[in-house]
Amino acid sequence: MAFYRTATNQSMASEEFNVQFWGVRGSLPCPGVDYAGVGGNTPCLEVRCGGHVMVFDAGSGIRGLGQQLCAAACDRLDLFFTHCHYDHICGLPFFSPLYCPGTEIKMWSGHHLDDMTTEHMVRRFMAAPFFPVGPEVFRANVAYQDFSAGEELKPNGSISVQTTALNHPNGCIGYRIEYGGKTICYVSDTEHEIGKTDRAVCDLIQNADIVIYDAAYTADEYEGFRGFGHSTWQEGARLCDLAGVGQYVTFHHCPSHEDGFMDDLEQQLADERPGSLIAREGLILHP
Repeated sequence: MAFYRTATNQSMASEEFNVQFWGVRGSLPCPGVDYAGVGGNTPCLEVRCGGHVMVFDAGSGIRGLGQQLCAAACDRLDLFFTHCHYDHICGLPFFSPLYCPGTEIKMWSGHHLDDMTTEHMVRRFMAAPFFPVGPEVFRANVAYQDFSAGEELKPNGSISVQTTALNHPNGCIGYRIEYGGKTICYVSDTEHEIGKTDRAVCDLIQNADIVIYDAAYTADEYEGFRGFGHSTWQEGARLCDLAGVGQYVTFHHCPSHEDGFMDDLEQQLADERPGSLIAREGLILHP
């Protein structure tokens, strides 16, 4: 069974395999007291495999992560994008390690449905009239890596990252991170079809220790959001049962779901699939 520690342990170095949540909200940042318990920053995960740092998505939550990494003098990391909708990239220009000379950063993406590359994606985002400066202001050593959905990625010799295409407008990538005989899956921004099993997702998460799944809506809400590219916590629980998953974690919380709503949802989730959790900022999980 996985367990978690709260954000008070963020400064502790770990040589273990774990994931920490820096942004858990979907669509747009949600500041304010009504979101303080769960968190209002948009998607960003930090995965530690021994001493190797991997970051998944660059939503607004990446700003706080970057400050901690710089304080810890982290000099190498990999940044993986699921896709480039604004909520998943809006924090990129504010990621402090990008401005640290000597830091090695590799950015990965494989969701593009056209000829766009990872570097082109970043340059288009950080360009007028949408942003005042471009990536030329970065002082780190930045490399850009493209891949195709379905490829296995090897950030280093001991880590395997499996990929698959997700059902989301403009494309999206799901990730399966394997390290030391354990597995964490990140499946955000995907839409299911009622009455059908998404075999790509089911295969990706098969027997995983932890699965982080797009549960933006409840089953009752879903009908009003068909085609938006998101799923429900009920569908996530069903897929995790089918795939023999250990711990299920809901993610990409809808902006209309304030803390009170999320507390009620977490209780429903625990009743439906004991041991399951909602993602909260500061949450650290070990498979």
